Amino acid sequence: MKPRYERPGVTDGSTFVSFLRCEDGFDFAWHFHREYELTLITGGSGTRYVGTTVERYLPGDLVLLGPELPHTYASSQWSEAAVTQFRHDFLGPGFFELPQFGAIRSLLSGSARGLSFAATPELQADVARLPRLEPAEQTVRLLDVLSHLGTQTPAPITGAGYAAAPSTAVRDRVDVICRHLQQTHTEPVHLEEIAALVHLTPTSFSRFFRRALGCTLTDYVNQLRVETASRLLTTTSLPITEIATRSGYRNLANFNRRFRELKSMRPTEYRSAHPAATLSPYDANVIGLPR
Repeated sequence: MKPRYERPGVTDGSTFVSFLRCEDGFDFAWHFHREYELTLITGGSGTRYVGTTVERYLPGDLVLLGPELPHTYASSQWSEAAVTQFRHDFLGPGFFELPQFGAIRSLLSGSARGLSFAATPELQADVARLPRLEPAEQTVRLLDVLSHLGTQTPAPITGAGYAAAPSTAVRDRVDVICRHLQQTHTEPVHLEEIAALVHLTPTSFSRFFRRALGCTLTDYVNQLRVETASRLLTTTSLPITEIATRSGYRNLANFNRRFRELKSMRPTEYRSAHPAATLSPYDANVIGLPR
């Protein structure tokens, strides 16, 4: 039940790999690895899980994740992503310690919490093309992309209270909890039952969860439920009352309050601001990829 350690398909002595991931749906596969991961969503929509942060992804979503940071993408529809995984020393030991690479060094350090970028179409196009380049050009282009990202002001993904893999025992417990809640958050969540999954008393569990994740169990469950509601709001015409119920809320007023806390707008406003048209695949003409 814990996240699997994933080893990227690095071959022929290379120090990084870049590939296009295109599937009918991204399965929930909680994992981590020792490589940095740069991911651009080029088509489809779904939910991105990074550490304990749960957010919707759409075409153009660009993130950089540091080593050992548990993550996954999940969707029930076709999705496509350009993924590049690389080691810290992919250009040689000490390369990024050189003075001229201070911005990239800071970028890589900040990726320990995961970084989300509001990148220009040109930069997105460069990231999307990486899987299609020859190795030498791919290496140069990746360095160029990292250089450009180093000039951006990204948003940290995980909260300040979250630190990846504080210990194997803690991480294993967190992973059991997160996977279980991903599958069951739309049903009533009882503290006693969740605590029993990791063999803790409710009181001990509450302390453990806050220390390990930087938030309460209620806070995390609300993240999951609000993201489920966001998906339903933008992909269905269901009435708000039914969306609230399907997302795990039995009280409409509580649903509206929690949704506004996390999205800074009411559910009806969110639906109006995210029409179904925004879920179309990323424009292939912009990034030069065949459909």
